[in-house]
Amino acid sequence: MIGLPHFLVVAGLLFAAGVYTVLSRRNAIGILMGVELILNAAGLNFVAFNHYTTTGIQGGLFTVFIIVLAAAEAAVALAIVLAIYQNLRDIDAHRLDSLQR
Repeated sequence: MIGLPHFLVVAGLLFAAGVYTVLSRRNAIGILMGVELILNAAGLNFVAFNHYTTTGIQGGLFTVFIIVLAAAEAAVALAIVLAIYQNLRDIDAHRLDSLQR
C-alpha cells in the first residue's frame, strides 16, 4: 500500500533533482526546467497531504495555483530567453551580464 511517506520521498527526490538542475546548468532553458521540477514537487506534496490528512488543507486548490504559476513563469521566462537569444545569440546564464552594465 502506498502511503504518505512514499509521496514525500518522491517529492523530495523531485525537489533535489530540481535544485541540482538549477545549480548545475549553464543553459537558461535547463534552469527553467529545474524550476518546473521544484514547483511540481511542491504540488505533489499539497496533493498528498490533501489526500492523507484531515486537517482541511485544500491541496487541490493550491496545486491548481502552482500549475497556473508555473505556466505563467514559463511563458515569461521563455519570452525573456528568446529576447536574450535575439540580442546575444547565446543563452548561457553565466555570460548574461549585459544588464549589469
